[in-house]
Amino acid sequence: MRRWRAILLAATVALAAASPPAVAQQAMINAGAWSAYKAKFLDATGRIIDNGNGNISHSEGQGYGMLLAYLAASPADFEQIWYFTRTELLLRDDGLAVWKWDPSVKPHVTDTNNASDGDMLIAYALALAGTAWKRNDYIFAASRMAQALLAETVVHASGHTLLLPGSEGFAATDREDGPVVNPSYWIYEAIPVMAALAPSDAWQKLSDDGLTLLKTMQFGPRKLPAEWVSLSGQPQPAQGFDAEFAYNAIRIPLYLARGGVTDKALLTRLQQGMLQDGVPATIDLTTGRPKAVLSDPGYRIVNDVVACVVDGTKLPVSTLQFAPALYYPSTLQLLGLAYIGEKHPECL
Repeated sequence: MRRWRAILLAATVALAAASPPAVAQQAMINAGAWSAYKAKFLDATGRIIDNGNGNISHSEGQGYGMLLAYLAASPADFEQIWYFTRTELLLRDDGLAVWKWDPSVKPHVTDTNNASDGDMLIAYALALAGTAWKRNDYIFAASRMAQALLAETVVHASGHTLLLPGSEGFAATDREDGPVVNPSYWIYEAIPVMAALAPSDAWQKLSDDGLTLLKTMQFGPRKLPAEWVSLSGQPQPAQGFDAEFAYNAIRIPLYLARGGVTDKALLTRLQQGMLQDGVPATIDLTTGRPKAVLSDPGYRIVNDVVACVVDGTKLPVSTLQFAPALYYPSTLQLLGLAYIGEKHPECL
């Protein structure tokens, strides 16, 4: 316990320096939008419902929900989501969350592997809320998760520091083409906060190497990253997965922008590669053909954010209007609107 008190003190001091200005707690999401999101996706137990995926819940959704509740300056909603997360998902011995909770089966958890992006989102949201609202219990929980992420999923392999998507199944010892990574799991804005919670030079290397690898992942005629990438040699789409720029990958440019990455060439390549007739799409990397055109404003906002960052283009009215339909694009839309409102109000 003495060791964790020392970690808590160090993390509290470090977070005060590392956390972004939003910690001052001016709401970055307006009350109306947050109420609409809650009404659609948050149930009374604190579960964020993925209504586009069989109404399951997952660590990613809980982390997003906590982050959005923080950005909406809503401590009560944050605590509600965190309660479900810690009681229903934090079941592993290593301090990470199980990735999936399914209401249609019992027991509700049938796969105890973690999802590293979900863990990072949860730890990040806890750190921000704990710092802003002076909740040492949140900072303590965030520190434990960051330490577990560092121990279980941040690895040095193939000449790079990598974030394994889960603690099981993706390393070189687990797969013939391993290690396998998902470039959309790098949450660049959160990595400096992880470094404050669990000090290590590996975090900066993780951020740097994530960007380096992303710049080399130029697959097919559209020069886009695959959702799942083998790093056993030169980066290539991983075996056993469709070679596609898919739904998870759509958020990569948004994560870059929110993380302060303003590399115009990289952002423009991703933006242009994912567009089909001006609308984002999932892409077959082999042929370059679109698989699904994604017209929801929550998908469109990703490229609108890039256009704002790259050349100051204002967001279209359709992107500014929030009418939630599906969990994932609705989440991306609120994250995009919060970012533009804080960092680029000139684009509103």
